[in-house]
Amino acid sequence: MPVRVLVVDDAVVFRKGISDALSGDPEIQVIGTASNGKLALQKMALSLPDLVVLDVEMPELDGLATVTEIRKLWPRLPVIMCSAHTTDGARVTIQALERGANDFVTKPISSSVAESLAHFRHELIPRIKGNCRHLLGHTDSGERPGVVVSAAVIPPLQQPLKPAIARLVSDHRIDLIVMAVSTGGPNALAELIPALPGDLPVPVLIVQHMPAMFTKMLAERLSNSSAVKVEEATAGTICKPGQVWIAPGGFHMTVAKVGTDYHLELNQNPPENSCRPAADVLFRSAATVNGASTLAVVLTGMGEDGLIGCRFIHQAGGQVIVQDKATSVVWGMPGAVVKANIADRQIPLKEIAGAIVNRLKIGRPTYQGVFRKL
Repeated sequence: MPVRVLVVDDAVVFRKGISDALSGDPEIQVIGTASNGKLALQKMALSLPDLVVLDVEMPELDGLATVTEIRKLWPRLPVIMCSAHTTDGARVTIQALERGANDFVTKPISSSVAESLAHFRHELIPRIKGNCRHLLGHTDSGERPGVVVSAAVIPPLQQPLKPAIARLVSDHRIDLIVMAVSTGGPNALAELIPALPGDLPVPVLIVQHMPAMFTKMLAERLSNSSAVKVEEATAGTICKPGQVWIAPGGFHMTVAKVGTDYHLELNQNPPENSCRPAADVLFRSAATVNGASTLAVVLTGMGEDGLIGCRFIHQAGGQVIVQDKATSVVWGMPGAVVKANIADRQIPLKEIAGAIVNRLKIGRPTYQGVFRKL
């Protein structure tokens, strides 16, 4: 049974572009379109779609107000926002996620019809399938077409993998946490980061695949709802315990060590895994400067970004936690790490913060504040 999708956008060109892109997939059926939120709500009551693709900026009833109404009437209906590359578009998109939207895609900058179609196929279709796996009867890993990780560029393991339980009782003190997340990430982070305690004794560095402006808005949103301070990363920042930094859209983020301090560095080197920022870039740098004292966390996302970086961290003696398949919107990134046999644990999203806190206890006997809070 195909996923029945309603496309809502005030611009004819985008209604047609999105509809054409989706109609080429046999597992998706566009059951209708609407030019604003008011008309969309009327059509939804009649056609009962499985998922709604919703524009942010529209007349009469915009995307933000429409999401609010949808959540009142259909609390669990998947909604994917379609946002412009503007400050206002980013701000409203983040607000829509706060009000219950499941994910978002950006509108293509190119005016080329072919490039626009390719953009929507590449970005939107995996999100639709990820949010409607229960209807399709399969779990789509969401790997990006054409992105292949060559075995030649993955360093060979120096010794056979130890059993997961043996690695989990390692007495290595963790001094740095690095995270990778993509599709479904904003909502995953909105659950995970506020669950971390304010006296977390280590810094947290995050690569979330998002365009510029969106990462800043996301950081502000998370900071407002969390005990830890969350900021968009800037070059030269000294990382402090109990703080979280998100790589800015369009920049790779790396970490260097000066004495006992961690310093953030940014660059615009070529994309890796079709991404900039890329988790592999951050993870490799963490493995190099921090080795076995690194904990990597890989959350929901399509593709395989983070796989090579996790292998570096694993070989350096660090540990890797991944979000499990059942709670991931798309199990591409965490699934790739599991299939490579380098994940120490697979954990449901709601349990990851507790697992992080428990792992930090090892090798840090004076860290008491967090455990009183749990």
